[in-house]
Amino acid sequence: TAGFDALGNIVGRYEAVDTDAPIVMTGSHQDSVRNAGKYDGLFGILTAIACVKDLHDRGKRLPYTLEIVGFGDEEGVRFGATLIGSKAMAGSFEPAWLDKADDKGITMRQALIDFGGDPDGWRDIDRRGKNVVAFVESHIEQGPMLLNEGLAVGVVTAIAGASRLRVAVTGLAGHAGTVPMGSRQDALTAASEMVLFVERYCEGHKGLVGTVGKMTVQPGAINVIPQDVEFTIDVRSGEDAARREAVSAFQSAFDDIAKRRNVTVNTAPFYAANAAPCDGALQEAFAQAISAHGIPVRHLPSGAGHDAMVFPAVAPTAMLFVRCGNNGISHHPDETMTAEDAEIATSALLYFFEHYVPSRQA
Repeated sequence: TAGFDALGNIVGRYEAVDTDAPIVMTGSHQDSVRNAGKYDGLFGILTAIACVKDLHDRGKRLPYTLEIVGFGDEEGVRFGATLIGSKAMAGSFEPAWLDKADDKGITMRQALIDFGGDPDGWRDIDRRGKNVVAFVESHIEQGPMLLNEGLAVGVVTAIAGASRLRVAVTGLAGHAGTVPMGSRQDALTAASEMVLFVERYCEGHKGLVGTVGKMTVQPGAINVIPQDVEFTIDVRSGEDAARREAVSAFQSAFDDIAKRRNVTVNTAPFYAANAAPCDGALQEAFAQAISAHGIPVRHLPSGAGHDAMVFPAVAPTAMLFVRCGNNGISHHPDETMTAEDAEIATSALLYFFEHYVPSRQA
C-alpha cells in the first residue's frame, strides 16, 4: 500500500504476515536543491522500492513490516526550514514553520492546502512510540572518500552536527585614494582575516570543516573603503564538543581581530544541530551485508545532514553510503553514480533487510 500523509511524505508499506509485527522504516527525500543532480535523495527511495519488488517477486515476507518513506522538503529550499517531513515523523516539527513564506509570499500552510495536504495534521504522523524498531537510509556519499578508496559502499558512523553563524563587521568608509593604509578602518580586510582564521582552525582540528559561503560588502564601490561586511559560517563535526569549541574560538578570535584593526564585530549564532551517531548494532548489520558481497568494510562519517539524523528520537538509526563519481560532486548537474554501484548498494540493502532480526519493540 502507498499514499501521501498530511505533510506530503509518500509512505509505502510492505506488510509482514503478522499484523502486530514491528516496523522498520527506510527511505530518503524526494526533493533536492535548485540546479541539482539526479541521485541525491531519490536513490534512497528507489533502491528501497527495488528491494521490495525483489521480495514480492519471490513471495517473501519479512518478520517486520517494511515502510518506505519519500520525505517531503528535506533541503529547505522553498521555505527555509529543513527536514520538514522527517522532523514531523520524528516529533520535532515546529508549527511556526507553517507561517513561513516563499519568495512569492505563499506560506507553507497554504502550499500544503493547495497540494491537498493537511497543515494541522503534523501531530498525527509522529512515529515515536509506534512500534518502529529501526530506521535505515541509503544515500550517495556526496563526497570523494569512497571514490578515492575504490569502494562502492560504506557504513556511516555518525551524521555531523552543524552550527551556523552570521558575522557583521563594521568599519568606516573613506576615499580609496586619500586615507593612508595605517589609518584605515577597513571592514573587508578585517573580515578576510576572520575568514582565514576559520580555514586555519578547521585545518588544524581533525574531523572539523568550516565554510564561509556568503558575504556582502557595502558600500560596494571600487573607490570606497568597505564599511560594512556581513558573512556566514557553517561549521560541522561528528563531535558536538569540538563544534562548540570551534564556535567559541571563532568568536574570541574575531573580537581580537576587530580590536586590532579598529573595527567592531558582532558574531551571532543562528542555527545549531547536534551530531547523530549511528546505532552500533545496525552499523554491524550493514558491515555484514557489505562483507557478504566480498567488499572491504569502510566506516566513514557524513558531513552532510540527512533525514536519518532526526530519527534516533524514534528508533535506532543507520546509513549506507554509496560512491558517487566526478570527485564526489553533489548538488550539481554533474552529480553521478554508476549502475554497478547502484546494484551493489541495492543488493547490500536487500541482504540487510533479509537478515535483520528486530531486537525490541518501540
